[in-house]
Amino acid sequence: MEENREENETQTQASGEQTEQGEGFLVNAARAVGSTLGKVAAAVSGDEPEPATEAPKRRRQEKIGLVTSDKMTKTVVVRVERQVKHPKYKRYIRKRSKFMAHDEIGAHIGDTVKIIETRPLSARKRWRVVEIVQKAR
Repeated sequence: MEENREENETQTQASGEQTEQGEGFLVNAARAVGSTLGKVAAAVSGDEPEPATEAPKRRRQEKIGLVTSDKMTKTVVVRVERQVKHPKYKRYIRKRSKFMAHDEIGAHIGDTVKIIETRPLSARKRWRVVEIVQKAR
């Protein structure tokens, strides 16, 4: 048994490890406290900018469509068309979507408008009219 103990001592000394556990723990704790204090001091002095806590805002979708109804107060229905390739027949198909959009500008039926995604304004309104691209003829 004494031989095993002597071998372990020689191995730890040869590898450069410390024989006392307490000293290594204290050194590590001092380093951790020192680095934390340095960060706190930098934040108080204003040297280091604070990390951003908010997620980056995503870009809002924009669509261009035709106003099909303006009978509601400050609301228009905008029809947006897009072309999609058919998966089997490889032909392009027109798909239409209708969006309720908040209208402060005063768009009328037949106008081509640009709408932008926004927060929910009512049960079905999540879009807002940004500009009238082309007036109705």
